[in-house]
Amino acid sequence: MKQYIVDAFTNQPFKGNPAAVCVMDHWPSEAFMMDLAMENNLSETAFIVKEKAGYHLRWFTPGSEVDLCGHATLASSFVILNFVEPGSKVVEFHTRSGKLTVKRNGDRYEMDFPTYDQR
Repeated sequence: MKQYIVDAFTNQPFKGNPAAVCVMDHWPSEAFMMDLAMENNLSETAFIVKEKAGYHLRWFTPGSEVDLCGHATLASSFVILNFVEPGSKVVEFHTRSGKLTVKRNGDRYEMDFPTYDQR
């Protein structure tokens, strides 16, 4: 497993929203992911495993797994598009909230997130 700490929504160190991003070959236990999120003590720790079509992405806070996290998704896409698959322009994540797509647009990233009916 490789772990990165990424400051999302900024281009300056120690600014923006920090998230831990863990890139793994297979899923560890939920207890391990929870323990690592607690030890990281960041608002979110993202866990990523490569699949046939994209990546499976899960987010953990120090207290629980969450359904959706924007800044940790952005941080995860930064890691994939710059360190894991640096030639790629798009990454697809499969999550509890459905498929999330992030596209590289120059030195920026565009995220496509689901909408929820608030009725």
